[in-house]
Amino acid sequence: MNEKSTDEQLIDLQSRLAFQEHTIEELNKVVSDQSAQIDLLQQQLQHLWSQFKQLQETQTAETGGSPIEIPPHY
Repeated sequence: MNEKSTDEQLIDLQSRLAFQEHTIEELNKVVSDQSAQIDLLQQQLQHLWSQFKQLQETQTAETGGSPIEIPPHY
């Protein structure tokens, strides 16, 4: 009969709880870091989109208002 004593069971539960709390903190940090990275990527995408639209408007104005045609191989 290898049943654990009450003290051993309590220590085991405390160890598991500490491990789970540590894991949750690590996961929370990962989620927080990813959220910050997503925010940065969204800002960069908005900036690129703005530059693209500005370039498109400039080229449209230079070609006399006709849209830019994509080559047929695309």
